[in-house]
Amino acid sequence: MARAALQYAGLLLGGVGLVGTVAVTVMPQWKVSAFIGANLVVFESLWEGLWMSCKSQAPFRLQCKVYDSLLALPPDLQAARGLMCAAAVLAALAFAAAVLGMKCTRCAGGDDDAAKGPLLLAAGVAFVLAGLVVLTPVSWVASGVVRDFYNPTLDDGRKRELGEALYLGWASALALVAAGAVLSCVSCAQGESRSYRYSLPPHRATPRSGPAEKQPLSVYSRSQYV
Repeated sequence: MARAALQYAGLLLGGVGLVGTVAVTVMPQWKVSAFIGANLVVFESLWEGLWMSCKSQAPFRLQCKVYDSLLALPPDLQAARGLMCAAAVLAALAFAAAVLGMKCTRCAGGDDDAAKGPLLLAAGVAFVLAGLVVLTPVSWVASGVVRDFYNPTLDDGRKRELGEALYLGWASALALVAAGAVLSCVSCAQGESRSYRYSLPPHRATPRSGPAEKQPLSVYSRSQYV
C-alpha cells in the first residue's frame, strides 16, 4: 500500500513538472522591464520570452510580436529555447514510462514487478535528467538578468528583472527531480524485495518416519538352541 502511494506521488509530481515545463517554454515572461531610475513608466511593461516579446499596457492591452530571426536573439535565449524543448520531450517520455510502470497498469506484464521495475527506474532517471535540463537554461538566463541589472554601464531602459517564467521554471525543475527520486527509490525497493524473495531456500517437507516395523519372530524355539 505504501509503495503504491509513493508511485502515485511520483507520478503526480512528474505531471506537475511536465505541465510546468511546457508552460515555462511558451510563457513570454522570462525577462520583464525594470522600473528603476528614469524608467518609471509603470503603466507599460515589456516582456521577453523564448518565442516572442510582448508589451503590456493598461488597461488590459497586450501586444506580442514573434521574433523574426533566431540568430537575432541573445545567446542565452537561443540555448534556452533548444534546452526547454528537449526537456519537455524528455519529461513527456518519462511520464509515459511512469504510467506504464504503475502497479495499476495492466499493459506491461500485469502485476509482475520484474517487468515494471525497469520502467519505473527509466522514468525516474528521465525525470531527473529533465529537471536538470530545465534548471540549466532558467538559471543561465537568471544569472544574465542579474548581471545586467547591476551593470553600471547599461542604461536603465535596457535593464530587466526576473520574470514569472523563471520562478515557475525553478519550481518545475524541483518537481521533476523529486518525481525522479521517488520513482527511482520505489523501483530499487521493488528490486530488493524481489531478490530477497527469490533468495529464500525452498521449503522441503521432511518425510515423517512411520511406525517401526515389527521384527518377525524367529521360527526357532529356545529348545532348539539347547
